[in-house]
Amino acid sequence: MFKQGIRTKLIVSFLLLILASLLPLGTYILWYFYQHNVESLKSNLLTQAEIARQLLQQQTAGPPNGINLDAKIKELGAQVPDLRLTIINENGVVLADSKENPAIMENHRHRPEVMQAYSGQIGSSIRYSTTLHENLLYVAIPMKQGMNRTGVIRAAATLTYMEAGFDQIRSVLLLAFLLTSLLSIFLSLRLAHNYTAPLETIIDTARQIAEGKLETRVHVRTGDEVELLGLTLNHLTSSLEDRVNEIVAEKHKLELVLEHMDNAVILLDRYGRVVNANKMGTDVFGIKEEMLGQHNLQVIGHSLLDKAVHEVMETRQSRTLELKTNIQGNKKVFHVFVSSITGQEDAVTGIVCVFHDITAPQAIHERQAEFIANASHELATPLTAIKGFTETLLDGVLKDPDLSVKFIRIIHAESDRMQRLVKDLLQLARLDSQEHRQHLILEPTEVKPLLEQVTQELSAEWRRKDLLVTIDAFSPSLAVIANSDSLKQVLVNLVDNSIKYTPAGGKISLVCYGDDNEGVIQVKDTGIGIPAKDLPLIFDRFYRVDRARTRSAGGTGLGLSIVKFIVESLGGKIGVQSTVDVGTVFTLRLPLAQTETS
Repeated sequence: MFKQGIRTKLIVSFLLLILASLLPLGTYILWYFYQHNVESLKSNLLTQAEIARQLLQQQTAGPPNGINLDAKIKELGAQVPDLRLTIINENGVVLADSKENPAIMENHRHRPEVMQAYSGQIGSSIRYSTTLHENLLYVAIPMKQGMNRTGVIRAAATLTYMEAGFDQIRSVLLLAFLLTSLLSIFLSLRLAHNYTAPLETIIDTARQIAEGKLETRVHVRTGDEVELLGLTLNHLTSSLEDRVNEIVAEKHKLELVLEHMDNAVILLDRYGRVVNANKMGTDVFGIKEEMLGQHNLQVIGHSLLDKAVHEVMETRQSRTLELKTNIQGNKKVFHVFVSSITGQEDAVTGIVCVFHDITAPQAIHERQAEFIANASHELATPLTAIKGFTETLLDGVLKDPDLSVKFIRIIHAESDRMQRLVKDLLQLARLDSQEHRQHLILEPTEVKPLLEQVTQELSAEWRRKDLLVTIDAFSPSLAVIANSDSLKQVLVNLVDNSIKYTPAGGKISLVCYGDDNEGVIQVKDTGIGIPAKDLPLIFDRFYRVDRARTRSAGGTGLGLSIVKFIVESLGGKIGVQSTVDVGTVFTLRLPLAQTETS
C-alpha cells in the first residue's frame, strides 16, 4: 500500500508553493518595516543630536563644564519627550545626561556608537539599556572646538513604541497569512479533488478488472491526458477480455479432452510433487484431493518413474518407458510418456506424465504368443508322427502287410487327432469373432430337457463303460437365459469328459436347481479326479493334467477352454471342485429366466 496518495502529494505541493511564496514576502515586509522605522528614528535622533550640539556650542565656550552642561542637557532633553541626550568627553566619561545622574554612570568609551563617533563618523547601535531597562536606539556624533575633538554627544530614544507598532503589524500579517493559508488549503483540496477524482475512478476500475470483472469500463470526461488514459485502459480491457475468453474456451476444450481421455494424465511440479490429475488419473491411481502436493513416490510409488522425472528435469528431453506396477492388487502395465513444461526464459516449471494402459493388449499379445506356440506344438506332434510313419512306409515297410496296416492306423489316428485340434481351433476363433457375438441369441432355455438330450446322445458311451447316469432336477421347470445350442455344447463337453475319466461302474449325476437369481447346473462324477495344483489351470488353453492320458483319451487340451469361453459369453460363470480318486464337480451358474423355487 502506498504511504501517500497523489491527492496528498498535490495538496502538500500546493501548500508548499504557497508557503514558499508567502513566508519570504511576509518576512521581507516585516524586515522592511522594521528597518524603515529604525532609519526614520535614527534620522530623527541624528537631527536632535545635531541641534543639541549647535545649541551647546553657541551657549558655551571652551571645554564642556560638567555641572553647567548637565543642567543644560536636562533642559534640552525635557523639551523633547522620550529623548535622551548624553555628553561624553574624549576619555569616555559621562559629563551630562538628560535622564540620569552622570556621576553614577559607567565609562562609555567602549560603547560601539561612541567609538564610531571618536573616529569622526556618525555612530549608531541598538541595545538593551541596563540603566533604563529597555531597548534603545543610540546615535552619536563628535563634538569639536575648532579642529580639536572635545567629546561626543549622543542621542537615544526608546524602541518600545516602535516595537509595539511592529508587533501589531506582525500580528496583522500573521492573521492575513493564516487566512490565506486556510483559503489555500480549501482551494488545494478542491483542485486536488478535481485532478484526482478521475484518476481514482480509473484506479477503482482497474482494481475491479484485476479482480476478474473484465466487463467493467472507465467513464471519465476530462478532455485531457487522464481521459486518454481511461480510453487506453478500456481498449486494453477489451483486448484482455477477448484473450481471456479465448483462453477459457481452449482450457474448457482441453479439460473435456483430458477428462474423456483413456489415458491417465498426472501433472507434477518441478520438485516431483503431484499437483493435478485428470479423471482417469485419479481413478487409476486412487488420487484424492488431500494427496495433492505429495511426492510422486508416495502417490504412484515407482522409482523408475521418479528417475525418469529427474532425467527429464535435467535434460529437458521427453522420455518414454514401460512401467509395471501393482494397483489395488491388480498387475498393471503402462506405456508412460514424460515431458517437461517450460515457462518464462525456458525454465522448467513442471512435468506432465501420460500413462497409457497396455495391460490388456499386452496380456492379449502374450496369450496370442502362448496360443500360437502351443498350437504349433500340438500340431507338430501328429504331423511329426504322420511324417515319420509315412517315411517308414516309403522306405520299404509296405512290403510287410501287417506292419503297414499298423502304421497306417497310427497315421489315421494322428490325422483324426489333428482334425479334432483344427476343429477346436476353428471353433475358438469363431467364438471369439465379433460376428458370432453379434448373432448370439440369448433367450429363456429350459434346463431339464437339455440334460435329457445330452444323456440320450451320449448313452452309447456311458453304457459301454457300464456307468450310472442320473438327472436330479430339483426345479423341473428351471429356465435360464442362454443360447440353447451353446449350452448344449457345454453340457456335452462336460459329460463327455466325465465319461472318459470315470472308471467302469462309476456314477455321473446331472443336477439343476435355482439359487437366488441364478440357475445352477452341476455335472458330478466319481472319476479319477484332478490334483489340487492343477485346478486353477484346467481352463487354460492346451493345458493337460496328464498329457499322455489326455491324448490317449482323444483330448486336444482345448475342450474346457471352449466351455469356459461359451459360459462367459452367455453371461455365466463356471467353477470346479475335485478330489483325486473321489470325483469331480463342475458347476455352472447362469441368469434365471424366471423366479424359481429351489
